[in-house]
Amino acid sequence: MDDLLQEVGQALAIVRREAVPAARLLSEKTRQRLDALAESLLGSDFNDRLARVPTRLGPSGVDPFGFDPEVAKYALGVAAFFHRVWFRTEVHGIENVPRGRVLLIANHSGQLPLDGLVIGASMFLDAEPPRFIRSMVEKWTQTLPFVGTFFARCGQVVGVPENARQLLRNEEMLLVFPEGARGISKPITQRYQLTEFGLGFMRLALETNTPIVPVAVVGAEEQYVSFGNFASAARLFQMPNVPVIPQFLIPGGQMPLPVKYRIYLGEPLLFEGDPDDDDAVIEEKVWMVKATIQSMINRGLKERRGLFW
Repeated sequence: MDDLLQEVGQALAIVRREAVPAARLLSEKTRQRLDALAESLLGSDFNDRLARVPTRLGPSGVDPFGFDPEVAKYALGVAAFFHRVWFRTEVHGIENVPRGRVLLIANHSGQLPLDGLVIGASMFLDAEPPRFIRSMVEKWTQTLPFVGTFFARCGQVVGVPENARQLLRNEEMLLVFPEGARGISKPITQRYQLTEFGLGFMRLALETNTPIVPVAVVGAEEQYVSFGNFASAARLFQMPNVPVIPQFLIPGGQMPLPVKYRIYLGEPLLFEGDPDDDDAVIEEKVWMVKATIQSMINRGLKERRGLFW
């Protein structure tokens, strides 16, 4: 396994400098080992599902945003482990997701973006037809070694309006967390209390006539129990948050707690109006989406009988 990880790391280092598919830099033996591992996690029908996902790949094997299906395949293996094994996710309402372009608007929590990973796994493994999810990532992630390139190869895009517009014009599925870093960084005392939503996703939906599917994730808040923020460390490393998580001090505590995830997808919402309207007008529409998600969260919490089952 060590030699496998070493070769993958070397390939990603080259991929960071050159726009080439990572798979071309791996030996045949390594690709076979990775394929076997992915299939064990994703199931025997994985290749069939992969073949049915539309992509826009160029001559180099990646799309204009750097998406590489070969890298995404292995990332999906990791996502499938968390989705099916670690968090044992229940998905409700996946039939509500329409074909074509769509904005998935979700609550964000858990200190690490595993909620986005699991939502992505559910769209590929549980939805019919299967979809590759595209999501907006924070700009600061591009400053981390290898992370920005790896995210791009997995289909994640820097969260600027131009990128989002182009993805939706290409009929992609776009996942947006309007709470941003504010949501994922909440301490345990504020769990399942939605923070302020940004307005950008609503202006984008109006401009591109894109339906919005509200998504509520129940379970992620408890995967890492944070009691605050090391504000000075966050400023030093130019990060939005450095959480205080006591479980990190326990051997094996770096893994999230094996809480049970529950994902609820509501019926599509289609809004009309001018994307350049005043903030006050846009805020009313955003409030409707936020209230819908909070209601779905509250219902999920009421139905939940335990954190781990």
